[in-house]
Amino acid sequence: MGEAGAGGAGMMVSLDMVTLDREGGSVGIRGLSRRGRVATGVAVAGLTVGAGLVAGELDSPVFGLAQGPLAGDPACARLADRYPDRLGGADRDRVSFEGLAVWGHGEVELRCGVSPPGPTTDACVSVDGVDWVWRESATDGRRKLVTYGRSPAVEVSVADSVTRLDAVLVDLSNLVAPIRKGDKCLESGGH
Repeated sequence: MGEAGAGGAGMMVSLDMVTLDREGGSVGIRGLSRRGRVATGVAVAGLTVGAGLVAGELDSPVFGLAQGPLAGDPACARLADRYPDRLGGADRDRVSFEGLAVWGHGEVELRCGVSPPGPTTDACVSVDGVDWVWRESATDGRRKLVTYGRSPAVEVSVADSVTRLDAVLVDLSNLVAPIRKGDKCLESGGH
């Protein structure tokens, strides 16, 4: 079992395999070879780094935001290379998930690689040659739009606090325009 000396200066505490010297501040692990001590140190360092990475991702503004099923599509990778640093007056947040981008701590969320919508009677708007279908969300109050006629599709979710939705859509339309266009939800005469 462990042993402890008197509580004065130079106190030495030994608990089975760990030795602490209060005066010199040294820590020793008895019973482990040099290789075992190195492996233990590497394991502790790995756990510390891993915990930091997990904590960073849990603090990420996309926690709970799922990737689209086609997020690995090369078109999404090309899109990611062109994400603007600022959108609607908000800075882009650090996100490490493929096919996802976030600005303003979640004010604007982009998911590349969602399944394209089929023919719909939902409201549609064309911005700089990119058709967007409105997908209002009654549960969270966010304005959601998805590109129409492009594969993979891009979904955007915008918080009600964003007042410059038109500027956001212009910037995002320029961003997604290179994704191959197929069908239109609006003809040139309007809808």
